[in-house]
Amino acid sequence: MNRNTVISISKGIAIILMVIAHAEAPAWLCKFIFEFHMPLFFITAGYFFSLKYLNDEATFVKKRIKGLYVPFVKWSVVFLALHNLMFEIGILNETYGNETGGVTHPYSWHSIQQNLWNIFTAMGGYDQFLCGAFWFFRGLFVASILYLIIYKVMDYSIKSEKWKKAIPYLICILLLILCGWKTYEKLKIVTLVQGGYRDMMGCFFFGCGFIFRQYAESYQAIIKRYYAIIWTSIVFGIVVYVFSYYLTANMNWRSSFVQFLSLPVPAIMGFLMTYNISMLLDKKENWLKRFLVYTGDHTLNIFIFHIVAYKVVSLIKIWYYGLDIRQVGCHMVIHDHSQEDAFWILYTIAGVGIPLFGTWLAERLKAKRQSSRTSS
Repeated sequence: MNRNTVISISKGIAIILMVIAHAEAPAWLCKFIFEFHMPLFFITAGYFFSLKYLNDEATFVKKRIKGLYVPFVKWSVVFLALHNLMFEIGILNETYGNETGGVTHPYSWHSIQQNLWNIFTAMGGYDQFLCGAFWFFRGLFVASILYLIIYKVMDYSIKSEKWKKAIPYLICILLLILCGWKTYEKLKIVTLVQGGYRDMMGCFFFGCGFIFRQYAESYQAIIKRYYAIIWTSIVFGIVVYVFSYYLTANMNWRSSFVQFLSLPVPAIMGFLMTYNISMLLDKKENWLKRFLVYTGDHTLNIFIFHIVAYKVVSLIKIWYYGLDIRQVGCHMVIHDHSQEDAFWILYTIAGVGIPLFGTWLAERLKAKRQSSRTSS
């Protein structure tokens, strides 16, 4: 059976869009991307959720631990160990920081210990300037397990087969109500880093992905013609753009009630737009499809390393403009001239290309070692 690669292509597009947005692309483009690119990852994750896990929770949880918690802990600890060294070699400094002027500082021995505890116990404590996207690991970990728990409780509580079929929709409605209540009253889940908004909205979008899976074949059959895909994609894109212009929202952990209300529609429309484009790209076997599939299959590596990869381009930008060398410590990229030049394109190429090249190289070396062991 041929593998369905549409979702992999969608994830590949989404991670590239994330790198573009983090590279401080033109403001209008960043606003457009932020409307849907992170929800898309939760939707694609929910797409693969299976009801078999209702009776095999251990397997599902083990997969989540292996695929999300373990890499989070591993790389958070690595960057924690390197944090003070980064100050020594100039990658980080206390002069240049994020867009709002915030900077990072060397860790004391106590801070290192506390961050270590936070990493293991709360999936927090990661280096904000080198691992700024690591919240996603916790968000998807919590969202997916929360979805399983809620689904299992509802499945056990509801006896009617008719209402059991409505469980996926009831979960999404429940989560929207809870997120609305949370943002309206400015409430926090104190046991979750950043208060839990991202995790709960992630659970909602996870549920949307599971629901979409039930209709994916019908959806593809309805818009299977080339022009139907193009025109629906344009309509979806226009909706996203209108929201990004008039009702800007994203999965910011400090989202207001209005931003919460503004998020679901463009997020879902953005997913459908991306899915449509992925359907088109999936039709032909060429280098672009292979690249996007490979990218989509290795999104976590880009999440982990794209900010560090940006530093290569920052050095080039410092040389080009004659800037203070300490600006290499800017998070995530150098802010000077960011809305005037096209360095965001180079940042994007590095942010995607360097992690993927490292991944490809590691895979080749691993395969070579395995081959030599087999031959010996």
